[in-house]
Amino acid sequence: MYRGSLPSLITLSQAIGSLAKTVTYDWNVTWVLASPDGFARPVIGINDKWPCPKIEADVGDVVTVKLNNKLGNETTGIHFHGINQINTNSMDGAVGTNQCPVPPDHAVKYKFVADAPGTYWYHSHSMGQYPDGFRGPLIIHDPDDPYKDDFDEEVILTLSDWYREQTPKLLTAMINPNNTQFAPPLPNATLVNDGGDTEISVEAGKTYRIRMINWSAMFSTFVLFGDLDMDVISIDASYVKRQSVKQLRISAAQRADVLVTIPENADQNYPYLVVLDVNQDYSSKNPPRPITFPLNVTGMLVTDDDKDKSGTIEVKTFEPYDDSTFSPHDDEEAYGPVDKQWILNFDYCFDVNGYPRACFNQTTYIAQKVPALYSATSLGGNNTQTAAYGQIGAFVAEYGKVIEIIINNNNDAIHPFHLHGHQFQVLARPPSDAGNWSADVEINTLPPRRDTVAVYSGSHAVFRIKADNPGVFLFHCHIEWHVEMGLTATLIEAPDKLVNYTIPQDHVDACDAMGIPTTGNAAGHDDWDNTDGFITVPPTEYVG
Repeated sequence: MYRGSLPSLITLSQAIGSLAKTVTYDWNVTWVLASPDGFARPVIGINDKWPCPKIEADVGDVVTVKLNNKLGNETTGIHFHGINQINTNSMDGAVGTNQCPVPPDHAVKYKFVADAPGTYWYHSHSMGQYPDGFRGPLIIHDPDDPYKDDFDEEVILTLSDWYREQTPKLLTAMINPNNTQFAPPLPNATLVNDGGDTEISVEAGKTYRIRMINWSAMFSTFVLFGDLDMDVISIDASYVKRQSVKQLRISAAQRADVLVTIPENADQNYPYLVVLDVNQDYSSKNPPRPITFPLNVTGMLVTDDDKDKSGTIEVKTFEPYDDSTFSPHDDEEAYGPVDKQWILNFDYCFDVNGYPRACFNQTTYIAQKVPALYSATSLGGNNTQTAAYGQIGAFVAEYGKVIEIIINNNNDAIHPFHLHGHQFQVLARPPSDAGNWSADVEINTLPPRRDTVAVYSGSHAVFRIKADNPGVFLFHCHIEWHVEMGLTATLIEAPDKLVNYTIPQDHVDACDAMGIPTTGNAAGHDDWDNTDGFITVPPTEYVG
């Protein structure tokens, strides 16, 4: 289906580097039986294997993933978390926003330029599938890495909560009128490397770059390497000035690249500790429930297999480094002046049928018939009309404008918020009980950038972006249960540049197979203000 286009992938790749190559993956999405915590259950894997494989490329490479849905009983899709998808918004993989669900026995191809280096990950953005195992690392290497001479080897360390029940059953129990306290499913375990090897072979005197990825459905993890320092060099694929820390708290969807140096005179193995933070707000002076840390894993940096591996780490108090205070490596100052504010007030709510939901500005997100990107590409000049998109919390940002995003967290728990398509600047992220944002809030004029930030209970955060990436991008809590409860809004960025944007034919074919229209407003009408068929009430049965 041809609708015109933005600049090509080839042009972008050539602009980034002359040695770019194409990296290709051919994947069948399949069910696999696995027992990462000792209890067997079906998980979603790739090519009949689980954990899912790593995607790896260099800056400037074109990454191609052919995804063939062989699940049989579920639709699917794949999102490349943290990849900005410059000129390739249809590859962002958010089902219902950037594409239709891929039905069983159908395939689509994803193709994008690895435009920026760093530690990323991929996961299904459909039916809460990533807690069922559909997630994996995505690493983009940087030939101009400012820290490339500061480490000898690199390893990946993935962190996660884990559930023994499959997601649809958990969500059916949660999105239920009897759940008047908005209680989410609670995990049965915490995993390191998806239940794989927690030992890392190291040598005395060497420095290791450890790429940590938290792909929990819900909970953050505290990470400590005992007496060894972690020198943080990157957060969410954004370089920061090297900062030595003892403790990190990595929220769901966040990444941290750290350097850990083994002493020259090492004569022991060194334990490291991963603790799942199952509390609503570990820092609260008056927590709604007692603070507890029942789920943790002790791993080992192994210098000698013959030496003791039973070492542990005792923690008296969790006092992680304040990740909002890292300094950007490039010294980029806060964007300004601000052209437009997007203020989002979060709290729980009930829909008209009494089902528990999560709301921005007292409105829950309701997926519509037509993916929002497809509406933006086909409505012409009327794609600036937010009402055309239905109840998806649409906000229009004009090209080149500086947008300030303000989150007021009116809940008594910490929530990680994520924006697709951008690394936002974190200008303010005060501690718990700081109250809602006000115009006199002190901001960081040299803010770090990242794509996911934890907003503390009864508090707020302030972000800024430049609206220079035309597309339709979700902004949502990265607790997967809250996504399914509707804690999502939608950024319509530079809509004038999306008119007649190309939707790949195989993506259109997936829509046709599902009987989903690919043009028009939220209900598929050419008239943007024809609301017949808009979905205005969330379904009472969970179907993904």
